[in-house]
Amino acid sequence: MNKDEILGAVEAILFASGTPVEVEKIAAALELDTATVNSCIDELIRTYSSKEKGIRIIRLNKSVQMVSDKKYGQYVRRVMDMKKNTPLSQAAMEVLAVVAYNQPVTKAFVEQVRGVDCSGVIGSLCQKGLIEEKGRLELPGRPLLYGTTDHFLRCFSIETLEGLPKLPEKKDNDDTDEETKE
Repeated sequence: MNKDEILGAVEAILFASGTPVEVEKIAAALELDTATVNSCIDELIRTYSSKEKGIRIIRLNKSVQMVSDKKYGQYVRRVMDMKKNTPLSQAAMEVLAVVAYNQPVTKAFVEQVRGVDCSGVIGSLCQKGLIEEKGRLELPGRPLLYGTTDHFLRCFSIETLEGLPKLPEKKDNDDTDEETKE
């Protein structure tokens, strides 16, 4: 298989899938090593981002997906009769941040951090596909653990959780000068 055929095959797989596809699955289907496939994916990403194309190829963890360019979202919504997603509430953003930076977490952990009941917000975020159940904690009652999804990564335009902005450093108030206390 020459390089143009590999590029075409990867492009066809991503287009036909419509959902994220693991690089390893693409490599296995094409009977190639992952380094070759990753190189071709990088080339396709450059090709689509350097032109006025309506689609992009994005990386999500160990997967890749073909998506429509945000710039043309209004037209896609019109044709597909889709409603624009309503923005997340402040409470939803707070819960999402707690989950994203500390995952996997229990509902009780999120509520302890926020100081309020989060059942409705967690349910809403699960419904929107931004967080999902990741298992159960091995404690009495076996509470559910939650974590973010690939849809979360897509919505916030990041490849991996390492792409999240760094949290500000916490300042220590215990380091005050003894002289100022007197």
